Amino acid sequence: MPVRNEAWSPGTPCWIDCQVDDPAKAGEFYAELFGWDVRGAGEDAGGYLMALREGQAIAGVGPKPEGGVPSVWTTYFAVADADATAERITAAGGRILVPPFDVMEFGRMFVAADVSGAPFAVWEARAHNGAAVHNEHGAYVWNDLHTGDYEAAKAFYSSVFGFTVTEFGDGAMRYGTLVPPGATEPVAGINDDTVDGAAPEQPYWLTWFQFDGLDEGLRRAAELGATVLVPAQDGPFGRMAILAAPQGEMFALLEPVTVGELSAPEG
Repeated sequence: MPVRNEAWSPGTPCWIDCQVDDPAKAGEFYAELFGWDVRGAGEDAGGYLMALREGQAIAGVGPKPEGGVPSVWTTYFAVADADATAERITAAGGRILVPPFDVMEFGRMFVAADVSGAPFAVWEARAHNGAAVHNEHGAYVWNDLHTGDYEAAKAFYSSVFGFTVTEFGDGAMRYGTLVPPGATEPVAGINDDTVDGAAPEQPYWLTWFQFDGLDEGLRRAAELGATVLVPAQDGPFGRMAILAAPQGEMFALLEPVTVGELSAPEG
């Protein structure tokens, strides 16, 4: 399996975690679906769980910061300086939802919302680089923003992270891929979710997990209590579907045309 043992390049989605009411139950669900080894992160971690494969980090599962908010998967972007990035976010019209803070010796992070209101997180690596396992069955393979304010989102992420945007489609079917400075491969995408002139109620970042044998994966996910929101369909990069886990957090599955063809960046 591909294993990363160094910090991710700035602008790269480097970590994912979900916040739910019952992390232990969520951990059981994803362990059954993806084959994760889910363990406690230690007494000082506040109930945060780490998902591993062969001892290597894949994702996190933790409690919601407050009651009454939706269960979600959060995309983290790697940066060299969290505090400087926070300043760029506010200058570009975003909002800081949780100010920068140190996560013990592991790194420094914060949570923000972009100009369209979609939440995301930022990670400045120290002892924890982020995901060590990626681009394989049961690990994250792609992240994209779903928003009704496509043009503003393009300008925001380009300003904050220096992305170059490559666009596909036009009119109501627009999609842009994001390439960091100095890189040649895209690291994430922006999807124009405007339908008949109406924007989605809540813009969001969607995490895609690779799943070899997607149709069987959907059957197993339903057995475990998940809901299929967008049934399996063939797309340009493979067979894909979108689900809601038993506690409501959305995620997507992708079975690439060629395993590993659609990849999170090597940055």
